[in-house]
Amino acid sequence: MQSQAHDVGAPSLLEALRTGTALLHVALEKRLPFFSETLDADGYRRLLQAYYGFYQPMEAALYDSDLIPDGFDTVMRVKTPTLVSDLHALGLDSRAVDALPRCFALPTFDTPAACLGALYVLEGATLGGQVLRREMAKRLDVNAENGGAFLNVYGAETGRRWKDFLEYLGHQALDTPAKQHAVDAACSTFSCFEQWLDGQKVLL
Repeated sequence: MQSQAHDVGAPSLLEALRTGTALLHVALEKRLPFFSETLDADGYRRLLQAYYGFYQPMEAALYDSDLIPDGFDTVMRVKTPTLVSDLHALGLDSRAVDALPRCFALPTFDTPAACLGALYVLEGATLGGQVLRREMAKRLDVNAENGGAFLNVYGAETGRRWKDFLEYLGHQALDTPAKQHAVDAACSTFSCFEQWLDGQKVLL
């Protein structure tokens, strides 16, 4: 990786990620059933099970890669344990959670840039989770105690942690090819997630 000084006039990493993933992001949002009138408690549980089936192997692959650039607190930002707690609250015991299907068609995390691209997607999802949390509370009476903690995984710290993550991204000195690798990994994360949810039959 080279300094951004070698790419004068090139878009920042954040700009490249936002632009490069915009269409995939919108396409996935349109297929998520959180605002569907047909989503009931059983559908919500199946949706969280599918989320777990993606997040668990995804976070494991990311964190086990040892390629995430310094400065990202994996302990503070890991989300799988919160999903497990939600599934327990929704009636699944540990054996049932362990038996849930997992996604193994994941992006390849072979460079720090690829890890950054995937983290951009996972961290960005915490912002959308705030909107979904309010909708699920209103329609299904879901809260942090009965299966909705994942949608509010950072709680009151959501805004600050997103700002901190953007600062973290801004400190990464990537040349143009590395930025593209980050964008490719972010796009692959969106695509893999959508394909997984589609295969689990939880999308619209």
